[in-house]
Amino acid sequence: MEIRLSREVERALGRGGPVVALESTLVAHGFPSPDNLAVGRALEGEVRAAGAVPATIAMLDGVARVGLGETELERLATDPQIAKASTRDLAALAARGSAGATTVAATAYLAARVGIRIFATGGIGGVHRGGADISADIGEIARSPVAVISTGAKAILDLPATFEALETAGIPVIGFGCDEFPAFYTAKSGLALDHRFDDVAVLARAIDFHLGLGLGGVVVCNPPPAASALDRGDIKRWISAALEKARASGVTGKAVTPYLLKAINEASRGRTLACNRALALSNASLGGRLAAALCA
Repeated sequence: MEIRLSREVERALGRGGPVVALESTLVAHGFPSPDNLAVGRALEGEVRAAGAVPATIAMLDGVARVGLGETELERLATDPQIAKASTRDLAALAARGSAGATTVAATAYLAARVGIRIFATGGIGGVHRGGADISADIGEIARSPVAVISTGAKAILDLPATFEALETAGIPVIGFGCDEFPAFYTAKSGLALDHRFDDVAVLARAIDFHLGLGLGGVVVCNPPPAASALDRGDIKRWISAALEKARASGVTGKAVTPYLLKAINEASRGRTLACNRALALSNASLGGRLAAALCA
């Protein structure tokens, strides 16, 4: 399978400069049009403003692309045929010459393959409610030497089970400016973290040490910006109501997650989507600062 780096990313990596990987699922599936393209551009802008080079990753025409131009971003944002691509999908897409927006797992894998050590996203996948479905994100982060900057895991998941799965996989979960595993839309989950850092340079040193040990990846938790964070009780109520609607409507499998996200966004009158955007931008900014500190 071919992995093609943009000229900018290739130059930055060649000189040992700071690069931050960004997933393309946020652009293709995370936000409605035309907000999705604006978010994709804004994420790259936050990375640049922090002194690093953005590398949005996607599968396009059977090629794994690391670093996209404006035309490629626009294609991701406007082509309804672009599917989500996890690690298990990469070979099939490559063989068919097809396109796919990379999930956390696929982005982490491809970033590690080319030597990118920092990856900023919104929230990672984990253990779904009921426990039968576990995201490939956890297994891939455990294998790939990449620091994943996220606002915890998606709130619609079983957060205690996800937190336990991360520990079982041997993935360090570190807080930046927080003592609890964030619950995506809110900083509080009741799940205490073992390690907290408040200084980017010191956190970068810890990441460097861990990745140097060859023990796989690390999750860095960055809570949602206070101005955008939502009430924990409201989030629980909206999710419970959305789950009940999904069950009553017979929604199952891959259709559950987009159904729930749409339902809670409607219940919150758009506040969950606004929070999602704010936290993703915050994570991209932190990713850029961490990448720059790693190269200092």
